[in-house]
Amino acid sequence: MTQPLWQKDGIRIDAKIMQFLAGDDVLLDREFFLHDITASKAHVEGLANIGVVSADEAVALKRELDALAGDFTSGVFVLDERHEDGHSAIEARLTERLGDAGRRVHAGRSRNDQILVATRLWLKDKLAALEAHCRAVAQVCLDRAAQPALPLPGYTHLQRAVVSSTAMWFAGFAEGFIDNALRARQTLALIDANPLGTAAGYGVNLALDRAHTTRALGFARMQLSPIYAQLSRGKFEMAVLEAIGGALLDLRRLAWDLSLFTTAEFNFVQLPAEYTTGSSIMPNKRNPDVIELLRASYASVAAARTEIEQLLSLPSGYQRDLQFSKGSIFHGVRHGLMALELVPDLLARFAWNEAAMRAAIEPAMYATDVAIEQAAAGVPFRDAYRAAAETAASAGQGRTPEDSLAARVSPGAGNDLRLDELHRRLAGLGPSSNG
Repeated sequence: MTQPLWQKDGIRIDAKIMQFLAGDDVLLDREFFLHDITASKAHVEGLANIGVVSADEAVALKRELDALAGDFTSGVFVLDERHEDGHSAIEARLTERLGDAGRRVHAGRSRNDQILVATRLWLKDKLAALEAHCRAVAQVCLDRAAQPALPLPGYTHLQRAVVSSTAMWFAGFAEGFIDNALRARQTLALIDANPLGTAAGYGVNLALDRAHTTRALGFARMQLSPIYAQLSRGKFEMAVLEAIGGALLDLRRLAWDLSLFTTAEFNFVQLPAEYTTGSSIMPNKRNPDVIELLRASYASVAAARTEIEQLLSLPSGYQRDLQFSKGSIFHGVRHGLMALELVPDLLARFAWNEAAMRAAIEPAMYATDVAIEQAAAGVPFRDAYRAAAETAASAGQGRTPEDSLAARVSPGAGNDLRLDELHRRLAGLGPSSNG
């Protein structure tokens, strides 16, 4: 390992203690390294604006930062255990190439605000990806909801309840994922604050050009209080995980439906072959492993959020405990987005089995229609309810699923899906945050 930035003369470094302190931190920093370099370039520009580095030094520093980014991307430079962390690696590289200019680059910042700004930029990218995935899911659902509606049993308590349709099923998840996209956008607005220049949490005795770094890094606002910059670490990460978790809760219920619908007992859905796997012992099996793991994915995100929440039992100011939050956000965010990315293609390609769905609609499922028709004719609803219950077994006589759906005229129901309104809501989000 290169000499730590904080090393003092006469103090021996114990290898086992250093290994414990570093953990897998430097490996996790690979995820944030390019953002760290981007923020370092903005910091160099800010230092040049106040005369801490010269114009020539700023040009050289930014040139070397770009070269480091290129070397990292191509694999020429590997961020590994030779370095305590990514921040140390950047400073060591600049010092090696530029001498004193490299030694000046850390003026006015701490590794505390350095990791804050790198992860904040990373989180902004991930929220843009979350919004894009949710919009894609919503669009596929709207496209399929617009196709001819097929009768589908509607369930409550996992018991057949009323007549529903494939269009209603898709419209329900379309609206859910429009809201999930909106939540991603709102969470981005929450965290879109620049912490660079807050240093270790108490500011510095330099007139840092934080307005410049805020603009240069594309933040909507400056995070003013250095103390709050530290307090927001973990809080903002949890907000991102909650936004992803909200989408995955909807995905969990969608995947549960498909898990049931693909069983031989239901036989409502045929999955594309790519979304199934075989058994290691049973030659006859094709298992819906993908939708089962989509269903399970919320657990990984919830666990990451919980780990960060447990870390935050802390006083104000920076505490080393927060180092562990990097692994949580990396694994939780990565897994959640990977799951959501698979969903649009799955929804676009699975096939409904109309015959099986139609056969599962039994006469008693029209009893609610009968009761409401009587209520509309003037019979008190509770009396109509009791009468319909007594004749539920024959409620479907002379009725079809299509008739039931056509009569369902309440807003959002089978004959008034309001897909145009859902399209307007989706379009009303404006251009995607990721361009």
